Amino acid sequence: MTVKWEAVAPFLAGHGRLLDQRRFELLNGNGRAEEVLAAVAAYRNPDGGYGWGLEPDLRAPESQPGGALHAFEMFADLAPVTTPHAVQLCDWLESVSFPDGGLPFAFPVADPTACAPFWTGADPTAFSLQSTAFVTSAAWRVAEHDPAVAAHPWLARATETSLRAIRDLEEMPHAIELSFAIHLLDASRDRYPEADELLTKLGKFLPESGIVAVQGGSEGEVLRPLDFSPVPGPSRRLFTAAAIEADLTRLEQGQQPDGGWTVDFASFSPAAALDWRGYVTVGAISKLRANARL
Repeated sequence: MTVKWEAVAPFLAGHGRLLDQRRFELLNGNGRAEEVLAAVAAYRNPDGGYGWGLEPDLRAPESQPGGALHAFEMFADLAPVTTPHAVQLCDWLESVSFPDGGLPFAFPVADPTACAPFWTGADPTAFSLQSTAFVTSAAWRVAEHDPAVAAHPWLARATETSLRAIRDLEEMPHAIELSFAIHLLDASRDRYPEADELLTKLGKFLPESGIVAVQGGSEGEVLRPLDFSPVPGPSRRLFTAAAIEADLTRLEQGQQPDGGWTVDFASFSPAAALDWRGYVTVGAISKLRANARL
């Protein structure tokens, strides 16, 4: 094992959000779910949604699909502990989604300071498979241990809308959209038998290496096998064992001398650059553990 576990907490203390420090404590076995919930609550709005930079490149206060994604990720970390904020987030999503449950890429932002232009320039009237899939996939991870989320009518409608959009794909989608579509099929497989067939369809867009360039991203920005299939599940069949093993080794060896991991995409504020490093550092530890590498 090449990961210096003892270096992670000091890195997060100097570079990471309190939220990611609390998440790492929980992973490390010396934290409590209520401490993570208290940290997530700082990003919560009275409408039940999440903003305020919970999505690091969207610093604006308004509740957004990107904030919902990250909030659901945190709630999934807490299993088997549940929180009423999860189903209240579903209520907010139901209140702002299109009639079929779909979501736009983002909602309008009053002050774009320190926000990525792809968030602030999004069309709030246009359905986005990417945003709908990333929110629903994370919600299904929460639904695995929270019956109230699993039974929420918004989740069913949004999932069915996303599955239709995936079914209708005829050309290679954007790499990030492809990754979240695969995440959704993985997460919803027990409820939707069609997911297996659709995974086969999406697998045809993946090269044997499992490495896909991010169109419009930073120079050298790519998505790798663990970005598409971070934990063992049905989507693993889309990749060779060698591709997964190579990516696990890359991730394991990616820890920097300061104890954290880095990203290969651009951040849109100094705060976001730090937030992303903390986020992906906890994510790296979580992935390595889920894949029996820690």
